[in-house]
Amino acid sequence: MDGTSPTAWQHLLTTGTLVPFRLLDAHTEAAPDGENVAVRADLVFIGEDVDTEPAEIAEWGALGFLYTLAVLSFNDAQPRGNSRQEFAANDRFTVSDFLQSLSFDRNGLHLRADYVRGRCMKTDITVRPDGTATLETWGRGQSALRWLDQLQGKKRISLV
Repeated sequence: MDGTSPTAWQHLLTTGTLVPFRLLDAHTEAAPDGENVAVRADLVFIGEDVDTEPAEIAEWGALGFLYTLAVLSFNDAQPRGNSRQEFAANDRFTVSDFLQSLSFDRNGLHLRADYVRGRCMKTDITVRPDGTATLETWGRGQSALRWLDQLQGKKRISLV
């Protein structure tokens, strides 16, 4: 190794930020307590070229896309209840965390992260072979929609 090759996490993040997508539908639902919100966002990968199929993008981008969303979720997550004991403010989501949260079934690649080292992630992401994806969070407010905006380079307006 020449020392200039990217590490696994750098490669995954770079790939994940290059995946072009379009938001098909976003649904938010407040819990009965009025405090917690569940978000479901349905996406499709899109190519710059009209001939590029979403499935082609999924082939090279699915792992990176999942990892990048998981990193955004982890970085945004806070402790809840007893998880404060494990929480470290400067912690990072690792490739090992990613692999432990990852599974594959007939519906595609799936990441499910509940609590990771004291952080309440409550994030579920599926990337299907056809190039569609679903991002779901619960108890995280509308954070998931902000992560998608970040990936598309959009800036959210906030009160100063």
